[in-house]
Amino acid sequence: MTERLTEEVLQELLDAPSLDAFISGHEFPSCTLAEFLQQMLEKKHLERSRVVRMADLNETFGYQIFTGTRNPSRNKVLQIAFAMALSLRETNRALMSAGASSLDPKCRRDAIIIFCIDQGCSLQKVNEELYRLGEETVC
Repeated sequence: MTERLTEEVLQELLDAPSLDAFISGHEFPSCTLAEFLQQMLEKKHLERSRVVRMADLNETFGYQIFTGTRNPSRNKVLQIAFAMALSLRETNRALMSAGASSLDPKCRRDAIIIFCIDQGCSLQKVNEELYRLGEETVC
């Protein structure tokens, strides 16, 4: 099953005859960061150990993030997102699952990160661009 666009679901909510009708007709899966990362590993056929290395994370800390025993910072989630080559939508979903704010194109640093995600940049490349433009690097 493919994930429906937020705009489509919003329109269904606004068109619903009642709130109860909308709620009863939809599933609202809550997904932890660990669950979401596991889904992405499977979807993209990636190995956790390789992602942890590519994200430049301490092996133990990375393992704890993937098992849900540690809550990473926003930057650590971004490191993982670049290591997994997540799309903007997937990156924002990972950030929200971690309790962090999603990327905001009105924020200069976030705009640079969004551009790099869209261009398929590596973690090293996004850090180079952030540094070059005087912004805090991801790691």
